[in-house]
Amino acid sequence: MTREVATAAEKEFHEKMHAAHMYGLWELASQMTRHPEPKAIPYMWKASLIESLVREAGEAVPVGEERRALQLFNPGLDGRWATTNTMIAAIQLLLPGEVARAHRHTPTAIRFIMEGSGGYTSVDGERVYMEPGDLILTPSWAWHDHGNTTGKPVVWMDGLDVPLVQALNAMFFQFYDKEQYPLTKPKNSSTVLHGNASLSPTWVKERPQSSPLLLYSWEKTYQSLGALRDIDGDEWDDIALEYTHPQTGGALLPTMGCWVQMLRPGARLKAHRHTGSAVYYVVQGQGESIIDGVRFAWGQGDIITLPSWALHEHANLSPRDPAILFSIQDRPVLTALGLYREEAFGDNGGHQTVASTFKA
Repeated sequence: MTREVATAAEKEFHEKMHAAHMYGLWELASQMTRHPEPKAIPYMWKASLIESLVREAGEAVPVGEERRALQLFNPGLDGRWATTNTMIAAIQLLLPGEVARAHRHTPTAIRFIMEGSGGYTSVDGERVYMEPGDLILTPSWAWHDHGNTTGKPVVWMDGLDVPLVQALNAMFFQFYDKEQYPLTKPKNSSTVLHGNASLSPTWVKERPQSSPLLLYSWEKTYQSLGALRDIDGDEWDDIALEYTHPQTGGALLPTMGCWVQMLRPGARLKAHRHTGSAVYYVVQGQGESIIDGVRFAWGQGDIITLPSWALHEHANLSPRDPAILFSIQDRPVLTALGLYREEAFGDNGGHQTVASTFKA
């Protein structure tokens, strides 16, 4: 058989196979990559831009049935509702006197408070009050509403596992039939029960997958970081703490982990990579992160996205003051599936060569 005949036969076979909605593995082999090749790209939203657009949104967009939340879309994901392949981050604003209507959804959510004191989130009948730096949880399918009874705006960063839930076709959403869900528990009651990580109430038998502690206060978090300032830290993350489930000691949520890390004055950490993505919020300080050879110069209020398997290293450029980064990560999913891997960068003393500087 000549090559021309064989080629014609192959073409006819492939057309017949494709018409039957089938493809040969030989056509797909290039998708079995040697390492992750995410479409998401490293990106940064500067605090000045975020603040400007948030303030403008407060004037231009009323709080209706949906929240006034600016979703951070990753430019590499072709307009998908996603900051990384599995998570979405957003900036939400509540003006004085506003209430964001009660609803619930299967995506899990976290709130990291950026600005304003005294606003609240109510979760399944418990009202939790906000202070800057606090971390507040909204477990999957929990009724929740937000309110601001103060005289100043309240702003926070949302983090949700929306892209992951969409990929699993497990999205459910429901409005409550009234503006607010009724309060059935004392305010901050989960803090009274579960706020001491080393002591757990023996009569509480439930062990939910998501942490039963809804509020992780900045005051305690900052104290914990400060107490470790003179301890030998990690050469890739320095003083990094993970917020944990008070009953199990594991990740806060089944699909998202939350970290806070302190880069001590002058620290220049080594580069590494890992499976799983992250979104960083700069709580305080000034520094830089090198991600796949691109320098991201950051300051307080900036938000940076880190794709899976991207080589990255952080540095604190101040010789006197610590820098603090908060992050949401999808590591719990990777760990549960046995897919988490990390790898240190061994060249050039553990540091990357900077090829360019990020510009939006």
